[in-house]
This record gives sequence, C-alpha cells and structure tokens, in this order.
Amino acid sequence: MPAYVALLRAVNVSGTGMLPMAELRAMGEACGFTQVRTHIASGNLLFVSEAAEQEVREILEQRLERFFGKRVPVFVRSAAEMRMIADTNPFPDEKGSRNMVFFLADPPPADLLEKVRDRGDERIALGTREYSIAYGEGIGTSKLKLPDPNGRTARNRNSVEKIAALLETMA
Repeated sequence: MPAYVALLRAVNVSGTGMLPMAELRAMGEACGFTQVRTHIASGNLLFVSEAAEQEVREILEQRLERFFGKRVPVFVRSAAEMRMIADTNPFPDEKGSRNMVFFLADPPPADLLEKVRDRGDERIALGTREYSIAYGEGIGTSKLKLPDPNGRTARNRNSVEKIAALLETMA
C-alpha cells in the first residue's frame, strides 16, 4: 500500500486554524488510514492507504471541513513524489530554513514567473506540482509577492527532506 503525506494549508497548533496534532492523527485514523502519524505541528499527516491520491484528499478535506466549518485545502503527495522533490533541490547551496517548497494541486501556471512582483534576491524554480524559492536573506525580510490563483501551502526544505525520509520507512 502506498504511503502519503497530506500537507494542510493554514493549520497551526494555536491561533487561527487551530488543530492539535492528536486530533489530526485521530482524523486520519477515522478516515481509514493506517500507520498514521504527524510531523511537527504544522499540518503534516503521514499515513498509508489503499485509496488513490484524489480519493485520499477528498476524504480528508471533508473531515476537516466538518471540524472547522470551512474548507481546508489539502495537498497530497506519495512517498515517491516527496523523495523526488527532496532529491531535486534546485538550490542546494541555500539553508534549508530559507529554501521553501510551495505545494500546489496542479502544475504551476506557465506565467507564474511573469506575475511575481517585488522580487529582490529570491531565486525561484518551477517543479511538477510545486515550485521552490530560495529566500537569500530570509523570508522575514522578503517583499516578494506571488500569485495564488488556486491555493498553495509551503514547507521548508528541512521539513520536505524529513517527511520524505519518514515516508520511506512506512512504504
């Protein structure tokens, strides 16, 4: 059975979008997933399921909508996809904490780079269903504005590499 990670958008341990990780694990188990676990408290649910990616996403989004009373975007990747993303780091010279991967539901729009505004020293590379940004001096000082037509969620390279490694132990 394939191992997956579900990357939730705008879910935190406190404040808006509060979802304790124990509750997220319980949701995963209630969805029928096995080997359910979380990685850091930022909405990363790892699990095994016989279901296809689209079905997994729909099941989890429905459960999250019942919990929050609103839609929470979920971006699902298989263990193989996460390994490929981790291994094809376009900015290996950048600190993992300043090298972000933005996960999308679909391939990045062809005109994404043309629509970027207020770019400083940031470097951007497009992927399959993600894009990467190296923030140079750091994300906190960046003025970069990115289009967000269909939603996205981001994780730094350190998290991407750790999730990829964890998923390999589950597959």
